[in-house]
Parts: sequence; C-alpha cells; structure tokens
Amino acid sequence: MFRDALLIAGKDLRIEARSRVVFSQVLPFAILALVLFAFALDADRVALRDFSPGLFWVAVLFAGLLAIQRTTNLEHDDSTIDSLRLSALEPPSIFAGKTMAISVQLLALQALLVLGVLMFYGAAIDSLGDAALLGVTSVVSSVGVAAAGTLYGALTAGIRGRETLLPILLLPVLAPVLIGATRAFDDALGSAAVNGWAWLALLGLFAVVYLVFGLLAYGILLEES
Repeated sequence: MFRDALLIAGKDLRIEARSRVVFSQVLPFAILALVLFAFALDADRVALRDFSPGLFWVAVLFAGLLAIQRTTNLEHDDSTIDSLRLSALEPPSIFAGKTMAISVQLLALQALLVLGVLMFYGAAIDSLGDAALLGVTSVVSSVGVAAAGTLYGALTAGIRGRETLLPILLLPVLAPVLIGATRAFDDALGSAAVNGWAWLALLGLFAVVYLVFGLLAYGILLEES
C-alpha cells in the first residue's frame, strides 16, 4: 500500500512540478490575502502581530482549497479518474497518495507564508519549543486538510458545479483545523497565553478521523465519481 501511495503522490507532485501552478498562482494568492489583511487592519502593527495566527490560517485554508480544486479538476477533466478506477491500485493507496501530495504542497506554502508573517506582521519565534510546536502543527494540520480535501474532492468530482460546491462543503468541515491551528500558533508566536500542545491534540484527532474514514470510504466514492 505504501509503495502504491508513493507512486500516486509522485505522479501528482510531478504534474505540479511541471505546471508550477502552486507557486505561480496559489502562492501569490495567499500572499495577496496576507497583504489585504494588513490593509484591512490599517497597518496596525500590534493588531497584526496579535491576529497573525488567525490571518495566516485563513490564507492557508483558502490557498489549500485552490490546490485541492486543481487536483480534483485534473483527475476529472483528463479522465484520469477512469484510469485509476481500472488500474490495479487499491483505493486506499490512491487516497493515501493524493493526501501525501496535497500535504507536501500545503507544507511548502506554509513554509513561505510563515516567513511572510514573521517579516511583515512582526511575529516572532522565541524558543526551540515554539519552533517545534509551529512545525508539528503545520504538519498535522496539512495532513488533516489534505485528507478531508481528498475525500470531499472525490465526493464532488462527478457533480456539475463542483467548483462552487466543494468550498461550500469543505470549508465548514475545516473549522476545527482553523480553530485548533490558530490557537496552537497563538502559543508558538506568543500572541495569547494558551496551551498550544493541547490544541494540537484536537488537530491530531481531526487528521486521524479523516485518514481512517478516507481509507475506508474512498473506494466507494471513487466508483461513484
């Protein structure tokens, strides 16, 4: 299963490496969102620093939604989904591979956006423990978002108007990620006195639930899409 998942992840990442859509379109969109947030707060440095975790994760979720939509549309428009159904690959392997590929893209986006938050919003990382919390939160959140996005992408793949339906279905589901990741980043960046590791447990639970559910249900969704 792991070998087949790596094959699927490698395929999706090679497509992205050749098209460079994430870095040429999705990343500029996320950076523009951060800039617009700064304008909305009237360049108030204190407010920007205090609200930077929430603004960061709103930008990440919207940018991640674009990446998920792109992956879903490629599979459907090029009839790749039919090839996957007819292949000898097991549906759980396909789900795991797609989740891995989207997770890698989200982590790359976050790495660059964190630099933007540190540079433009005045946020700071004061210790190695804070840096570790920041990194683990990013990884766990990326896996959770990718798993949910892959699952709902398959659910809406064969539906007309999926470009608008996917955000309507997915964004409410990602509310626990937005809340948990924001609170964990509040702790890591010193924006609020909270226990970030406890909120990280919520993110871990979210990721595990959608990973397990996706591994079990993706085959049914793949046949119906």
